[in-house]
Amino acid sequence: MKILIVGAGGFIGSHLSEEILKNHRDWTITAIDICEAKILHLLNDENLRFFNIDVVKEYEAVEEYVKNCDVVLPLAAIASPAVYVTDPLRVFELDFESNLRIVKWAAQYKKRVIFPSTCEVYGMCEDEEFREEESNCVTGPINKQRWIYSCSKQMLDRVIYAYGIRDGLHYTLFRPFNWIGSRLDDITNPNNGSSRVVTQFLSNIFHGKDICLVDGGNQIRSFTDIADAIGALIKIIANENNCADQQIFNIGNPYNQMSIKELAHNIVELAKEYDKTKALAEKTKILDINSSEYYGKGYQDVSKRVPSIQKAESLLLWKPGIGVKESLRKMLDVYC
Repeated sequence: MKILIVGAGGFIGSHLSEEILKNHRDWTITAIDICEAKILHLLNDENLRFFNIDVVKEYEAVEEYVKNCDVVLPLAAIASPAVYVTDPLRVFELDFESNLRIVKWAAQYKKRVIFPSTCEVYGMCEDEEFREEESNCVTGPINKQRWIYSCSKQMLDRVIYAYGIRDGLHYTLFRPFNWIGSRLDDITNPNNGSSRVVTQFLSNIFHGKDICLVDGGNQIRSFTDIADAIGALIKIIANENNCADQQIFNIGNPYNQMSIKELAHNIVELAKEYDKTKALAEKTKILDINSSEYYGKGYQDVSKRVPSIQKAESLLLWKPGIGVKESLRKMLDVYC
């Protein structure tokens, strides 16, 4: 199988490429990204070809790679809430416009597309568990620019679904729920808002800064270890008996529910167990901050985000098994 991974140098792309090259030697990868730092250790593998391409600007080159693959995963995206608020058009250009071209080419050339949707498409849905086929997609007012990411992903979900109905496009949509692990973000950046929540807290500790809980940190999230998540993606790519064809899957761990406040305290306590971070963690304070002060007035948050994974369990025969504390410890093992 010839697999095209657009955004192969990112968090998901690097772990997926690593797993494919290790355990699926009958699959080959064409990897596209603007940065190869996270996959440097893979570049000498004969089953991977890397191309330094900016999909926003060099899209004609990307079309040729789509033509020559069997399956395309358009993973390139901006997934940082701070950027949603401060530079929403940049999010739209990459997350929607660039990926829309890839989806259109997949339909035109009869390629299978595996698209990374997001748990954020459910927005402020009030369901206890979000279900792929039933839960509403609820977002806030236009002046809350934080929702441009969610809306970009949701619109592509709808476009892909429509191509499936009209043209028989073979697709799978997967919705990550707070995937965490090594290579998630660059913890060397000391600025608040530069990372997603786990790596932001780690970065704060490493730089001797206090941890800020946005609006008290009472928001509930379901954290998913990247190893569990990649296991689901491999099953989606393999698609045995067409189990993933024209399906939407939540890929998350509902057993790993934790508030952001609990997460902060867990990270600080774990960091005290490592020589490199012990003294820093002991000095780290956990403070409350208003969201408008932290992110700006265009921010809005969700109180609870928990997936139903019944579809993934029944169709993919997949179930996550790694607890959140184990995941955090694995990350600290790498960074410390």
